[in-house]
Amino acid sequence: MANGLMEGKKAQDWLNLVLGVALFVSPWVIGFAPETLPAWNAWGVAVILAALAIAALSVFAEWEEWANLVLGLWLIVSPWLLQFATNINAMWTHVVLGLLVAAVSAWALWDYRQNPHAHV
Repeated sequence: MANGLMEGKKAQDWLNLVLGVALFVSPWVIGFAPETLPAWNAWGVAVILAALAIAALSVFAEWEEWANLVLGLWLIVSPWLLQFATNINAMWTHVVLGLLVAAVSAWALWDYRQNPHAHV
């Protein structure tokens, strides 16, 4: 049973890794790479998100999930704090991926709180 719970946890980490890759390529795919601030924000957050996901895949630590949650929240508010909300493509990319990252991270934290013995 614990093995099944860990597989679910790994799925959450893999999802965050996929979201990190999606965020990294989004400036080119969505078309806001020429816009310096939103592109560099996406690339920077994507690298950190992917690094945390890889770390969580190797050895679980609750703080990694909290850090991912903070990154997701940052993605949601960064278009307004960094003042690129007028770039609709960049803004929606950050908001949607931020919501997904925050949701996956909240799910991972909820799962950890419900089944802490499965992560030891």
